Amino acid sequence: MTKKVITFGELMLRLAPEGYYRFVQAESYGATYGGGEANVAVSLANYGLEAAFVSKMPKHEIGQAGVNALRRYGVDTSLIVRGGQRVGIYYLEKGASQRPSKVIYDRANSAVALSKKEDYNWDKIFKGADWFHFTGITPALGGELPEICLEACKAAKNIGLLVSCDLNYRKKLWSREQAGKVMGELCKYVDVCIANEEDAGDVFGIKAENTDITGGKLNREGYKSVARQLAERFGFKKVAITLRTSLSANDNRWAAMLYDGKDYCFSKEYLMHIVDRVGGGDSFGGGLIYACLNGFNSQDTIEFAAAASCLKHSIEGDFNQVSAEEVLKLAQGDGSGRVQR
Repeated sequence: MTKKVITFGELMLRLAPEGYYRFVQAESYGATYGGGEANVAVSLANYGLEAAFVSKMPKHEIGQAGVNALRRYGVDTSLIVRGGQRVGIYYLEKGASQRPSKVIYDRANSAVALSKKEDYNWDKIFKGADWFHFTGITPALGGELPEICLEACKAAKNIGLLVSCDLNYRKKLWSREQAGKVMGELCKYVDVCIANEEDAGDVFGIKAENTDITGGKLNREGYKSVARQLAERFGFKKVAITLRTSLSANDNRWAAMLYDGKDYCFSKEYLMHIVDRVGGGDSFGGGLIYACLNGFNSQDTIEFAAAASCLKHSIEGDFNQVSAEEVLKLAQGDGSGRVQR
């Protein structure tokens, strides 16, 4: 029987100048859609799982275009609440060489941000589901969303769903103090925690020793300690941490670690030449959830998740448009990039 995953968050309109043009140069913008939890749902649908996205979107044509973008990839959109006036927007300027990418948000008072608790019947939403996924971005939008996320987590645990959360700290949305307080409560209900090199420090003050993110120096032993401390504090069954070494905006080294309460498993490291890095963490989360639901062992799980994310960095847009077979091929060692005939 196909496994079913529910994700909850905001789908945004992404506006980006062509290629590597800066905002101040741009005379036109390409329009696509994306958002943390929606990106995960697309990954899972592409892998053949049943994936449903929960959100609130306006009834007008811009909202409908966002819904249609998800339908295109087989994501179940029937649980999206229709209402409100705005679709959140983010502007993306792609970085190159030593110039970093930039994101500007225009998402205040979006339909999702103004959600009410009564918009979501979680017992109905979770019927027949196996897994619930959300990120720290959703409660960071404020309003009633911290309470809505808490209600969702409680309802999921009450019926035995596995719950995953990507900490995804966004300093443009809330402070470290706010994040620590809200996420500290939500994480009590989480089974699988996903974080990047900085999230645990930003949200919970748990930092990897002897690591310099901006200088490109990562210490594996330090991240073992971070994962263990997170698991001990919140009772997580698994903690996955992505390990990015930024050589420049275009070239990164990419690997990941999974702690399952007993063993620390590290993926192989990839040297990536980046086409589009937005959604890289979400593609990792999607790969991790897929591997867990398919009973992969811990080493194979982290290899699949890291490979899935590596491939996403080669794809334009937020969504990871690859198949499980393509991910497995890379995870199992074929990273040559040679033409497939």
